[in-house]
Amino acid sequence: MSQREVHFQIMWNRLISVLEEQALTLVRTAFSTSVREAGDLSAGVFDREGRMVAQAVTGTPGHVNTMAAAVPHFINDIGPERIYPGDVYLTNDPWKGTGHLHDITVTTPVFVGDELVGFFASTAHVVDVGGRGYGPDAREVYEEGIRIPIMKWAERGDLNNDLVNILRNNVREADQVLGDIHGLAASNETGRRRLLEMLAEFEMNDLDELAEFIFDRTRSATLAALTSVPNGTYKNDMQVDGYNDTITLAAELTVSDDGIHADFTGTSPLSQFGVNVPITYAQAYFTYGMLVALAPELPNNYASLLPFTVSAPPGVILNAQDPNPVAVRHVFGHFVTDLCLGALAPAIPTVIPAEGAGALWNFQASARAADPETLLPPVELLMFNSGGTGARPTIDGLTATAFPSGVMTMSAEATEQIGPIVIWRKEIRENSGGDGEYRGGLGQIIEIGPVDGYMFEFSAMFDRVENPARGRSGGGDGAPGRVYLDDGTPFPTKGKKAVPADRRLILELPGGGGFGNPADRDPAAAENDKKQGYVS
Repeated sequence: MSQREVHFQIMWNRLISVLEEQALTLVRTAFSTSVREAGDLSAGVFDREGRMVAQAVTGTPGHVNTMAAAVPHFINDIGPERIYPGDVYLTNDPWKGTGHLHDITVTTPVFVGDELVGFFASTAHVVDVGGRGYGPDAREVYEEGIRIPIMKWAERGDLNNDLVNILRNNVREADQVLGDIHGLAASNETGRRRLLEMLAEFEMNDLDELAEFIFDRTRSATLAALTSVPNGTYKNDMQVDGYNDTITLAAELTVSDDGIHADFTGTSPLSQFGVNVPITYAQAYFTYGMLVALAPELPNNYASLLPFTVSAPPGVILNAQDPNPVAVRHVFGHFVTDLCLGALAPAIPTVIPAEGAGALWNFQASARAADPETLLPPVELLMFNSGGTGARPTIDGLTATAFPSGVMTMSAEATEQIGPIVIWRKEIRENSGGDGEYRGGLGQIIEIGPVDGYMFEFSAMFDRVENPARGRSGGGDGAPGRVYLDDGTPFPTKGKKAVPADRRLILELPGGGGFGNPADRDPAAAENDKKQGYVS
């Protein structure tokens, strides 16, 4: 390694530490549990052209990879001539941001003197954006909440109080939402200051040379990693529950010397409900799947994302168009990873896992007074939950683990602290992992209810109830999910419905598929499954 390469490697490591501090600032200042407890966020640094140079380790693919495409929109919409020191920009536009209105992306320019050298950007999921609330029932994006075009949160250091006032009067949890936006801006400011310190220490005037070094090395390493898949065309399809009607997701992957292209022709038509997926979000989870399978050790940046492209007819559910409703785009968007990995399974069978639960089982509850005459404050509650992942070719699947999103769940204690809710039970779901030489990851059982005096308006956004995760190479399917009240009454898996004040809601999350012939399972592993209560 040359002295120049050593020099750049040191600067790379320093840059990553800057980004980790940026992300941790957001976690520490966030108001919403989805950010500070679950890590549903992203943070990154970009060059002056809006190309992502590096990202923080903390973050989800749906945020990071869509944010990578978002910053050029900020540059174009603000206009290079209107970018000033002290500016802060934001948007939650689903087609210029991360795919739905509940994610707010904030971008901050970085100047050395009067010279623009780059940008910091960060994204977080906020608890409310007005409208119908977080759920799939809207028929247009206009019903889903307030839509913020790319605009200035601050100009030359002066806060846009008109925008603050508009947001305060259009969301249910104003303190939480505005607090999270300030946290996003603060995290970018932390990154900006640390980057300027770094540039001064290394006697650099900009990021250009370092960025080109990073892009050059990353792109060549990414293309080299893709040679493990023979050039050709690979197909897969998957059935998932949908909203009242089963949905087909289809992908055709074309592998070439220049990269991998995914085409989603054959996917079911757009839904009238808010389960549609902007294609930038589908691309984010396709790209993530390819990188974790083929190049898991490589950094995520402009150059590693560049070889992965997508296409789809405008009328399919993985290519939502403005103003299609997209509030819970994560449900089908998260399945894109398993969909595309499954296409490559025949080519690299020792790498690709069985299908997993896929989509998060988020619940959004609007807690309201059970007696309208009682003056109890309304509260918005959000909690992320995960089923099991698919078994891997050499090891069991992971239990109650979010793949591909990577978010953590909020603890029962943190969730109960923010609102009138009791989590009565949260335990591993016995017998939910698919059989195989390697067992699928287990789901979990969660029992929740309101405290005395409250009832819930509950937005359901669950899948894998009618269509469980499929096993691979002879492995069994994972157990499907179930949703019902504690008296046995079935509960809808999509849409808004009330949970009575005297009832509890029970969620049985799906398990992951198994891998390989169950007869080949190690007897010691099978015995341990029984001992641990994983199987009966």
